[in-house]
Amino acid sequence: MGTAQWREAPEESVAGRSAARRGPEEPDRDIRARGRARESAGEQREYYRPLWVEEPARRHPLPDPVRTAAVRALLVIAVTLIQAMVAFLCTLAESWLAFPMVISSVASTVVATWAVVDVWVTRQVWNQRYGVVSEPSSTARALRRERRARRRAERAALREQERIRRRGGTGQLSHS
Repeated sequence: MGTAQWREAPEESVAGRSAARRGPEEPDRDIRARGRARESAGEQREYYRPLWVEEPARRHPLPDPVRTAAVRALLVIAVTLIQAMVAFLCTLAESWLAFPMVISSVASTVVATWAVVDVWVTRQVWNQRYGVVSEPSSTARALRRERRARRRAERAALREQERIRRRGGTGQLSHS
């Protein structure tokens, strides 16, 4: 499920999706439950229980671009570690391949660092565009509320003055 689909249906849990795919009463055929077999309509049927019950994730899944960058970084880091290990073993064996492997390991370390920075930058950009909704602090909210009330009262007073001016004083009980 991509980020867009997750945003459209955040209340839908993983367990609900898997149950919807599997069907309401269809048991898992892999695991035989302990105890007695159930009998229905004269034939003997065994009761199966599911191997596990899926629970919803505690944290939100990573957005797709961030996940892609993280997988890319993980692969680059894995290759870098393998290159470093091969360079070390070639050095111990005094092989001619040691020097090229050390050079490629250094270059690979630079690329791995770049990949990790890419994950961090991608995450920050995604959060700025789609993610974090900043909420004002309670003091700022209270000050804004007071300012709005004061402006509302001023506008109401101006409207009242304008209304009286338009009517030309008609409707007053006494004229001076």
